[in-house]
Amino acid sequence: MLSDQTPDIELSVSTEQVCFIIAKARQFEVKDLPTVSDPGSNATDDRMVSVLEARGNDPAAREIRSFVNAMDEDRQIDLVALTWVGRGDYDIGEWTEARAQAAAAHDARTADYLLGLPLLSEFLEDALSDCGRSCEDEGMGRM
Repeated sequence: MLSDQTPDIELSVSTEQVCFIIAKARQFEVKDLPTVSDPGSNATDDRMVSVLEARGNDPAAREIRSFVNAMDEDRQIDLVALTWVGRGDYDIGEWTEARAQAAAAHDARTADYLLGLPLLSEFLEDALSDCGRSCEDEGMGRM
């Protein structure tokens, strides 16, 4: 339910789509940057820590990249603008400005940009809250 202070903004991207990205981003964000292991070691001796390292071919990253790349331009722009609102660059009352700036900055690397943000899931969750929406409303709960 939207309060009187929550602007009723119309998003091209659905809450369900944003929640999917939040869930996948959480899977990706819990991983560390890859480390260089001892060339003579093996995964078992290293306690399988390589499983927790973020790599370019990470399944969660691939899913996010594929999902975002399949979106039309308007949805990608909304996703970036939501990220900026959740990060605090813009207030939800400045949605029109945030969206205009996201449209001006739009290019073919939206997914890579979003994957490069260490707190993407938190930014998107905060932005949904600012819009009076949540993943719980979508029956997805906190992922």
